[in-house]
Amino acid sequence: MELLANKMRPKSLKDIIGQEHLVGPNKILTNLIKNEKIFSMILYGAPGTGKTSLAEAIVNDVKKEYRMLNAVVNNKSDFDIVIEEAKMNGEMILIIDEIHRMNKDKQDILLPYIESGLIIIIGLTTSNPYHTINPAIRSRCQIFEVTPLSSLDIKKGLKRACKYLDNIKINDKVLDMIVASSSGDLRSAINLLEMAYYSTNDHVITKEVLLTINTKPVMYIDKNDTNYYDTISALQKSIRGSDVNASLYYLGVLLEAEDLDIIFRRLTVIAYEDIGLSNPGIGPKVMAAIEAVKLLGLPEGRIPLSTVVIEMALSPKSNSAITAIDNVLNEIRTGKISPVPKHLKTNSKDYKYPHNYKNYWVNQQYLPDTLKDKVFYYPKINNYENNLNKINKEMRSNK
Repeated sequence: MELLANKMRPKSLKDIIGQEHLVGPNKILTNLIKNEKIFSMILYGAPGTGKTSLAEAIVNDVKKEYRMLNAVVNNKSDFDIVIEEAKMNGEMILIIDEIHRMNKDKQDILLPYIESGLIIIIGLTTSNPYHTINPAIRSRCQIFEVTPLSSLDIKKGLKRACKYLDNIKINDKVLDMIVASSSGDLRSAINLLEMAYYSTNDHVITKEVLLTINTKPVMYIDKNDTNYYDTISALQKSIRGSDVNASLYYLGVLLEAEDLDIIFRRLTVIAYEDIGLSNPGIGPKVMAAIEAVKLLGLPEGRIPLSTVVIEMALSPKSNSAITAIDNVLNEIRTGKISPVPKHLKTNSKDYKYPHNYKNYWVNQQYLPDTLKDKVFYYPKINNYENNLNKINKEMRSNK
């Protein structure tokens, strides 16, 4: 039996739900179809946002011959067949699913025909094309983001789906539950509706029916996807901005996706990049929390992560360490590398051993001659760095 989500695939742009930035009045795809002109393009976005539906609606509206291949499943000979068809019949549209996984052999045979216009490709991908698609392909395509649908769009799609299900009984509150669980994925929402419909004898869909099928929202975090980078970015920026509630929210999003490696790596970076010397104890605390999560697993692992994220968000901030090392690297990369001073070289008799001096400090040059007055580290205003610099100045006062 064909799934309801497939039965409902739009036949034309006017049937598309959402994506007003592409298919609304006087928008790019609407105008291209109106002018009966289509160019190679890449549609990217999370699963269930309607990339395949949009591609099929485009080819239906332009009334051109098209074929659909998968970059992984279909082999090179399948692509050769499409090219031969295009040579015989003229301009052909080729929809390529998972285009980010297309290997070099397939790219090489397609490129000349994309260039000539004999083959027009519509690439579909859940990955960010700017990160994952070969520049040779990408440069020949317009890139359009297919965005997650709004709650109103999902609800509109569900109401349309209800018309396909005889004698269905469902109220607005239950529809809203399905919407809330979908995370902008219309296909997931329709699949849940259809499963709920066929799981009851009387086709009455209640909250209780839904909870027996689905207890958590659909989460989509993929390391090649824009959503992956956006969520990580939001977590770091929220902690950096000392917004404890936003920090916990984005931690929760990543926890629901159950991708602990993302969380571990990012919290470690934040500890040293954004908090740094204002609270140097936070680094070991993050590592301790990570070890606790590895020992406990989920769901208990959420507790040490929540604890350390709260402290990170509320902690004073300092980026003096990353700024200092970047200042050094910028200096080196511009070619300003000088010899080590003679008295610092191995076995030099002119080296003064600080431990032999009062306050463990002696006045001697450490930077190369060309950089001897260069300052790389600029302390931030916080108790820990203030104290370190106070101690350092007291040491240096012994000349």
